[in-house]
Amino acid sequence: MKTRRDVFQAIADPTRRAILLLIAAQSMTAGAIASNFDTARPTISKHLQILTECDLLTQEQSGREVHYHLNVDNMKEVADFLEPFRKMWEERFDNLEQVMKAYKPKN
Repeated sequence: MKTRRDVFQAIADPTRRAILLLIAAQSMTAGAIASNFDTARPTISKHLQILTECDLLTQEQSGREVHYHLNVDNMKEVADFLEPFRKMWEERFDNLEQVMKAYKPKN
């Protein structure tokens, strides 16, 4: 039985986050992705497998090459989870900005 990997486990690894950033700009082959890291190609292939299993990446066969693409729809799961935290920090920074504007230093 094959279990689906968790998106958050996948992005917990810094190398996988770096791969997602690379592929966000353009689709790439495994070799092109691996050339950006000082890691063995099989290690990068394992990272790509994990990202593909949790549907953050999709594969497209083009002749003998496989191109990896970011699955933007599934990245939404991460964005939806982070949204309440983003709002909380925006409110805190807005409050801090108001305090700083009201602050008058004593001379």
